[in-house]
Amino acid sequence: MHAARTGHRTAVQAPVIVHQRAPIHPVQTAPVVPAQPGHIPAVQSIVLPDGRVVTGYAIGPTRPEPVIVKPVVSRAAVNVALGGVGFLAVCGGLLLLTTFIAALAALIQQLIILAAVVFGGFIAVQVLGAARGGTTVNIRKAVFKRNHFHG
Repeated sequence: MHAARTGHRTAVQAPVIVHQRAPIHPVQTAPVVPAQPGHIPAVQSIVLPDGRVVTGYAIGPTRPEPVIVKPVVSRAAVNVALGGVGFLAVCGGLLLLTTFIAALAALIQQLIILAAVVFGGFIAVQVLGAARGGTTVNIRKAVFKRNHFHG
């Protein structure tokens, strides 16, 4: 209806294709079977002081993980390393500072030269313009006619 009112042609629409989702099947895994130890230890029974009997397997004491021994770093070596890093930081800062000062000095020098050239040009125009003895025209008495001056 809208296309008829505005005078535009309607394009032929392509058929809509609906894709169905494929079902996700769970992956079948093998059942988990607890592994039996290579040899079965003997069952032991212990009589507690209050008369109760506890029966079970003997478990060997667990051994803690071996501690990795790190080499000892002396305080002097740490201080020397930190001092070297600090010295390099100061040297870099001083290098940047001197570079900044040199650039600032060059900028000031260029500004002074620019001011001298502009001021010198102004003075030269004043001196040389008055020395030639140019014609003075009184604008109030002149008559403007077709872009020409008639006095």
